[in-house]
Amino acid sequence: MATKTVTKKTTKKAPAKSVSAKKTTKTPAKKDAAKGLKDLFEDGLKDIYWAEKALVKTLPKMHKNATDKKLKQAIENHLMETEIHVKRLEECFKSLKKRAQAKKCDAMQGLLDEGKSIMEETEPGTVRDAGIIAAAQKVEHYEIATYGTLAAYAKVLKENTCLKNLLATLNEEKKCDKLLTKVADTGLNSKAL
Repeated sequence: MATKTVTKKTTKKAPAKSVSAKKTTKTPAKKDAAKGLKDLFEDGLKDIYWAEKALVKTLPKMHKNATDKKLKQAIENHLMETEIHVKRLEECFKSLKKRAQAKKCDAMQGLLDEGKSIMEETEPGTVRDAGIIAAAQKVEHYEIATYGTLAAYAKVLKENTCLKNLLATLNEEKKCDKLLTKVADTGLNSKAL
């Protein structure tokens, strides 16, 4: 019995172009661009302050559109927490001897727009509830990333009041995300089939 030898034909790929070989241009800094970590930190606080205030306005709409009791309760609880997050950020500004100032957060605006779109594109009931959870978790993940980064900056800058407040909020955002996962996993997603 003869055995057939199968040889794999290899082809050489052209080497990938390095980033420096591509024709790109540096992004010029704006006139008021951050020059140091403290500036970047303060800009981040302004962004998340806007985001939290926008959530205070959006969460009641999500609550009104949700039908699952556990989801409605989670949204209601998180609205109360979000109001506290706003106050904590105001404490951060105060400890920095700065006026609490919001700067539109394009990322959060996009997430909120997507959440609104999900509600418009789903029938009320479990399908919409599943969509609300998905939208809310995207918001939570953004907030977790933001608060984690800002806490790291506060630690380096030795802004201890800010660090304490940012870590407290970070912990609450993580808990909310876990709760939303639990609500989805306790049958809500299955009911949406």
